[in-house]
Amino acid sequence: MSFIQHELMGNQTDPISKDDDLLGGGHIDSMGIMRLVAFLETEFGVSVPPADVTIENFETPQTIADYVQAACRGRS
Repeated sequence: MSFIQHELMGNQTDPISKDDDLLGGGHIDSMGIMRLVAFLETEFGVSVPPADVTIENFETPQTIADYVQAACRGRS
């Protein structure tokens, strides 16, 4: 969540929780999602195909973590 908080939300002082709606809550926009995807691919070594960039996978920090964990398991 640190990347989201500091890089995508401009260091806002209000913390986000694992269940905050990132897009619907106005925390990040579509460009932010693209930056987040690039970060995840670099940081975790996963490939995020365009078809996977959905609200279901990127709605909250928790759904993002779940997606990354599944993608990492799929690599093994």
